Amino acid sequence: MDFLPFTRPSIDEETIAAVGEVLRSGWITSGPKVKELEAALSARYGGRPVRVLNSATAALELALRLCKVGPGDEVITTPMSWVATANVILTVGARPVFVDADPVTRNIDLDRLEAAITSHTRVIIPVDLAGLPVDRDRLYAIARKHGLRVVEDAAQSMGANWKGREIGVDGDLISFSFHANKNITTCEGGCLVMNTEEEARLFEKLRLQGVTRFPDGGMDVDVLGGKSNLTDVAAVIGVHQLRRLDAFNVRRRELAREYFRHFDRSLGCELPLEDFTQSNWHMFQPLLPLERLRIGRGEFIERMKALGIGVGVHYPAMHLFTLFRALGFKDGDFPRAEHIGHRTVTLPLFPAMNAGDVQRVCDAVSQVLRAAAK
Repeated sequence: MDFLPFTRPSIDEETIAAVGEVLRSGWITSGPKVKELEAALSARYGGRPVRVLNSATAALELALRLCKVGPGDEVITTPMSWVATANVILTVGARPVFVDADPVTRNIDLDRLEAAITSHTRVIIPVDLAGLPVDRDRLYAIARKHGLRVVEDAAQSMGANWKGREIGVDGDLISFSFHANKNITTCEGGCLVMNTEEEARLFEKLRLQGVTRFPDGGMDVDVLGGKSNLTDVAAVIGVHQLRRLDAFNVRRRELAREYFRHFDRSLGCELPLEDFTQSNWHMFQPLLPLERLRIGRGEFIERMKALGIGVGVHYPAMHLFTLFRALGFKDGDFPRAEHIGHRTVTLPLFPAMNAGDVQRVCDAVSQVLRAAAK
C-alpha cells in the first residue's frame, strides 16, 4: 500500500495554474498578490489590519517588538510548543517563563498562570496546541488584571473558534502559520492580525528593513527592521488556500471523529480532548502508554513506518532542550508537559484522507502496541 504521511498539503490544479500566472507576470516578490491575501484575511477577521510575512516565527518576533519587549523583560508561555515560540522571546532579549500544561487540553494551565507573573512580565504567549483553543475568556481576564499584552500563537488554530467567535476576530495580536503542515499553506509563511493601522504601518517597516518610501522616490529608515516579507508566488497559493479553509476544517473534524470511532481504547493510550465544536483538528495526538510497552517511542515510529504509516512528534517539552537548560530549566520543572512530551505521537490527519485511511492507521497502532506489550 502507498505510504501514508502524517500530513500532506492539498494543492489543486487551479492553484498550480495561478502560481504559473504569477511567475509569467514578472512580479514574483511582494506585490499585488500579497495585498490580495492581506485584504482577504482582513475581511475574514472583521476588517482588522492583517499583514503577511515569510513565517509565523517572524510574526511572533515582530509582535513582541510591537509590544516593546526587550532585555530585562519576561514573557510567559508554555513548554508544549514548537521551539520557535520561546526562541523569539530570546531573540528580542527577554526571558521566557514557562507555565506547565493542563493535563486535559495540553495547553497552558491557566490555573497556574498568575503565579508566574512578576513585575518584569510584559506579554503572555498562549499556544493553541493541535488547533484546540486556549480559554480566551480566562486568558484575557488575567491579562487585563495585570496590564499585560497578549500575543496569541495561533499557528495551529486557523479556523478554530472560542465560543463561536473565530480565533483572530477578537484578541490582541494573533499570529497564524501557513507552513506546509498547517491547515492552509503558502509553502512557508504566516501573518499577524493587529489592532490599528498605526501598528500595521510599524509592522510593515519592521518586516522590510525599517524603510518608509515616499511618492517622489525618496525613502527614510527610522527603525531597525529586518527582512521577512512574503513573495507573490507564495501569496497566490494562500489566496486559493484561504477559500478552502472552512472545507478543509470540516473534513478534519470528520476524520477526527473517525479516529475516536475506531481507536482501540483498551490499548491504554491517552486520547486528546474530544472537541468537535471549537477545535480545527490540526493534529490527532494520542499519548503512548510507555509504562506498558517493551519499546520506546522511537521504535514505535519505526514499526509504524514499516507498516506504511508516517508518525510525527509535536512536541518534546522544550524546557529540556540544551538551550533552555542553560537558562536553569531542568527535569521535573513542568511534569505535565514532560509527561505529554515524552509520549506524544502525531498520527496522519489531512483533508485528502478517507475513512479507510483512518481505519488503517488505527489497525496499525493496535498491531504495534499489542506486539510490544509487556
